[in-house]
Amino acid sequence: MITLRLDSDLEREVSITARNLGVTKSDLIRKSILAYLESLESNTAWESGRELFGRYSSGLKNLSVDRKTILKEKIRAKRE
Repeated sequence: MITLRLDSDLEREVSITARNLGVTKSDLIRKSILAYLESLESNTAWESGRELFGRYSSGLKNLSVDRKTILKEKIRAKRE
């Protein structure tokens, strides 16, 4: 058993939401905690950074293999 203290604004939000959903406040809080814990467990490194990976892509597929050649070409192009 856990006793939980909420500030008046949050308690009002919980009451209104529970009433609108037709559940008790305890059920709403229990389901909210479970959903939060599940989101913590399923959040892998890939999921955390998904929107950032490849965001600033150069469009080149060979960067890891040809990085030195590509860099030399860019330097030459700037000098010319």
